[in-house]
Amino acid sequence: MSTTLEHVWLGRVPYREAWGLQRRLAAARARGEIGDLVLLVEHPPVFTMGRNGLPAHLLGGADHLVARGAEFVEVDRGGSVTFHGPGQLVAYPILSIAEVFPAAGDGALGDVIAYLRALEEALIATVGAYGVGASRRPPYTGIWVNHEKLAAIGVKLASGVTTHGVALNVSTDLGWFAEVLPCGIADAGVASMASLGVTPLPRVHEVGTSFAAALAGAIGRQPSRAGEAIRSVIAGAQPAPV
Repeated sequence: MSTTLEHVWLGRVPYREAWGLQRRLAAARARGEIGDLVLLVEHPPVFTMGRNGLPAHLLGGADHLVARGAEFVEVDRGGSVTFHGPGQLVAYPILSIAEVFPAAGDGALGDVIAYLRALEEALIATVGAYGVGASRRPPYTGIWVNHEKLAAIGVKLASGVTTHGVALNVSTDLGWFAEVLPCGIADAGVASMASLGVTPLPRVHEVGTSFAAALAGAIGRQPSRAGEAIRSVIAGAQPAPV
């Protein structure tokens, strides 16, 4: 079992390209060719709809979102609709979950609930370092400041490896969220570190490094920059069709 959690910042990457890269990295992780890692990115404006989404959550509909200048992509993660865009940290942990959170009685599976709680713990620690007091809001996932969602979570588990992940609003234009019912929750607002008054406001990649370190701590690992094995997969990967 690895003692490190590697991370790599890729900058602003189109959503479909990042999705294809996740799948290639997850396949390499399942084969044991690379270790656990966190992929850190920003996306151009895009709305993604998860497996629990409903047409009513789109308000004006998918065509309206595209007309506003954003992509719309139906994805295979849990959750409903959310927005990704500039000023938002998106982190995709690619983990062999049974190694991190083994499930009692079955060594081939992992404890997904424990994983979700670890993601929340890492997000709370990340924003806490910048003076933001966020918390959980059961039964919902993510982290919250009062009734405003600061970070969303949506994950997938296949072949024992996690994909998708978290989206933390740093300086995101929150006006985009008014176009949908974020995460399908009617009685919730959306916040960003900027809207909560964080000054000086950190850059997204700086928050990404902080999150990678916090997640490593939450799962009992040491953070490290991605090594040659992971970087070679990234450099050689062409986006898989989605």
